[in-house]
Amino acid sequence: MNASLDSPALRGSLDALPLFIPAIPFAFVFGVVVANAGIPQWLGWSSSPIIFGGAIQVTLLTLIGEGASVAAAVSAALIVGARHMLYSVTLAPRFQHQPSWFRWVGSYVLIDQVFVLSQIKPIDDPHDFRRYFLSAGFTFWSLWMICTALGVVLGPAIPPEWRVEFAAPVLFVSLMMASSDRRDKLGAAALAMGLAYLLAAMPNRSGILVAVVVSVMTMLFAQKVRPA
Repeated sequence: MNASLDSPALRGSLDALPLFIPAIPFAFVFGVVVANAGIPQWLGWSSSPIIFGGAIQVTLLTLIGEGASVAAAVSAALIVGARHMLYSVTLAPRFQHQPSWFRWVGSYVLIDQVFVLSQIKPIDDPHDFRRYFLSAGFTFWSLWMICTALGVVLGPAIPPEWRVEFAAPVLFVSLMMASSDRRDKLGAAALAMGLAYLLAAMPNRSGILVAVVVSVMTMLFAQKVRPA
């Protein structure tokens, strides 16, 4: 039994479950967005396996529902997802020691929660890291597919006074606090939040992109000057 519990794959799935709880109401927010966008439920849900990124999906479908052009909606969604640049920079040394197929599959399931787990649950062995990472990633993937399907069907029936939209900021704040275990991470996160707030008036949410790029450069500089 102990050997089973020590399995990286099992630990990845078990560690993923608590972090998915805040994403459940977010899935229902997504369902409301799909309904407001006026597109077929199946088409809205299909963005889950294609994109697999809640904030990107919500941004894309919200702007389409508001009448924005497809090009503008896609551009804004890409800007919202620009934080993955920071994830890529951080995880690049770990992915370099993995087979090429994992670099593709691992990148697909690299969402906020999986990134956080890769930082707070460091695993040195490349094989164990790969099993842990994929197990956590596809646990989130499976649950997100199920919950967004339920959200698309049930979300529009949720009374507006329940204000389920609170789920998104709560989710991202909890993830930030879980992963910020060093001063440089806290500083980069605070810098990104401050810049995103100050540049909120920039068109097409491009202020988020600027904030992410600056925070990435800050992290790279911090890693170079930090003592080994």
